[in-house]
Amino acid sequence: MSRSSHLDGAGRRFGSGGRVTTHSTTILAVRHGDTVAIGGDGQVTYGDTILKADTRKIRQMLDGQVLVGFAGSTADAFALLERFESKLKDYPGNIMRGATELARDWRTDRMLRRLEALMIVLDSSVTLLLTGQGDVVQPTDGIIGIGSGGQYAMAAARALVKHSPLKSKEIVTESLKIASSIDVYTNESIMVEELPCK
Repeated sequence: MSRSSHLDGAGRRFGSGGRVTTHSTTILAVRHGDTVAIGGDGQVTYGDTILKADTRKIRQMLDGQVLVGFAGSTADAFALLERFESKLKDYPGNIMRGATELARDWRTDRMLRRLEALMIVLDSSVTLLLTGQGDVVQPTDGIIGIGSGGQYAMAAARALVKHSPLKSKEIVTESLKIASSIDVYTNESIMVEELPCK
């Protein structure tokens, strides 16, 4: 994200050129113990209006071997999901290579550069954050959140990992509930998917 970016009153992040780079939603991934989980709320907003409360923002790829969560423009996210799935098929079993190739295309391709979304992708061994600036980031502690409620959910997840016996799926669920109680652009229609860790 650009260092000159700022938040507006709706929790959307704008870069120096006025482009929205983070959108209102919450996606959280937690790798803890012998499982990794990713979840998101279902709310879709347009400005200050709720358009839909139960949108599915977590997708399975490669017969459930890879999980993806997205925050941002839905149409843009679906275009990126299709491109990412194609990269995964080009590099089977190598999520890092597929993510790196997508991030490179996303940053350099004239059409893809206009797509406004963030993605968390994971499999049994790695969790990655992908951005339109070409970033592919692997969180040190296995916890990453995106969207307007992402920071609240990450803080809650880190506390629960340290101070509770909960499993990763339960931590994601409870952390998203906490985020929804703070962030008005996140609701309690929560969907969580889980994979075993290698």
